[in-house]
Amino acid sequence: MIAKNPVAKKVTTVAKPVLLTAKQFIEQLKTYQSDVELKKIQRYFKSGEGQYGEGDIFMGIKMGQLFTLAKEFSGMPVVELEKLLDNKIHEVRAGAISIMDKESRNKKITESRKKEFYDLYMRCHDRINNWDLVDLGCLHMTGSYLYNKPRKILYKLARSKNIWERRTAILSTCYFIKQGDTDDTFKIAVLLLKDKEDLIHKATGWMLRFAGDKDPKKLLIFLDAYAAVMPRTMLRGTIEKLNKTKKEYYMKVKK
Repeated sequence: MIAKNPVAKKVTTVAKPVLLTAKQFIEQLKTYQSDVELKKIQRYFKSGEGQYGEGDIFMGIKMGQLFTLAKEFSGMPVVELEKLLDNKIHEVRAGAISIMDKESRNKKITESRKKEFYDLYMRCHDRINNWDLVDLGCLHMTGSYLYNKPRKILYKLARSKNIWERRTAILSTCYFIKQGDTDDTFKIAVLLLKDKEDLIHKATGWMLRFAGDKDPKKLLIFLDAYAAVMPRTMLRGTIEKLNKTKKEYYMKVKK
C-alpha cells in the first residue's frame, strides 16, 4: 500500500466573480411589480404630459424596494448600467442611477469609478427625463466628482434649453454646499432667475435655502439683490427658514 502523504497540499478552488448584469436586475425588479403602485405612480408623474417624462413607461415599483435592490447590484459594470439607462421603463433607469448614487457615497470608491459614473450620466443625459432621475444623480454623485475639478460644465448646463440639464446644473452644487462651498450655487441661481419652469424654480430655491444654512449672510446679500425679480416659487423656497419678519420683508419686496 502507498501511504498517504501527510503534508499533501489541499486543493482550493477560487470562486469566480459573479457578473452583475442589466438582465438580472430587470428580472429581479419585475418581482416587485404592483398594479396598485402603478396607478399611484401614473397619477403622481402624469406620464406623457408635455416634456415631463414624455414617452415613459412605468412598471409599478415602490422606490424603497428599488433602492434596496440597487444596493445589491453595487459594482455593476458601466456597460451594463448603460443598458439599464437605455431601457424605456422609468424604474429601470431609476435603478441604474440609484446604483451609481449609492456606490458613489461609499468612501472606498475610486476616482476612476467616480469618473465612469459621471461620464455615463452626462453621456446619457437624454435618457434622464424627469425630476426624480436628476435628483438621484445630482444630490451627491455629479457634485462629488466635480468638487476638486473645473465646473464650467455646470454653467453650460444652466444655459441649456433642456429643463433636466438645467436642473442638473443647480442640484450638482448640493455636494459643494455640504463642503461649505456656496459660490457656484449663488452664481448658477442668477442664471436661472428668468427660467420659465416651476421645477427649476423649486430646485433653485431648495439649493439657495441649503446654501443659506451654511452662509446666512451671503443668502441675505443675494436676496437683497434679487428678491424683487425672483420667481415667486423660487423666492418662497429660498426664504422658508428665515424668521417671520424677514420673510414678510422679502415677499413685500417681490410685490
